[in-house]
Amino acid sequence: MSNDLIVISAVWCPSCLIIKKHLKRLHEEYNLNYKIFDYDLDEDIVKKYNIGDKLPVMVYNNKKLIGEKNYEEILMFLRECKLI
Repeated sequence: MSNDLIVISAVWCPSCLIIKKHLKRLHEEYNLNYKIFDYDLDEDIVKKYNIGDKLPVMVYNNKKLIGEKNYEEILMFLRECKLI
């Protein structure tokens, strides 16, 4: 399994745009590695991680963070996953 955070988003998803801003900041501050996949184009990944219809979704191992979250909520999730 990858050591990167998996992020599922879509171009039509306003919450996904907000999350991308937070991810960029986390990369700059903590050198967070993540991979973004498109909900509509990356069907294999969406199926593999059993992504429902609420976006964005962040996945690491068996843990998921679903929906629009603020910076602090994402930070807490990443700390729980021991990614930062």
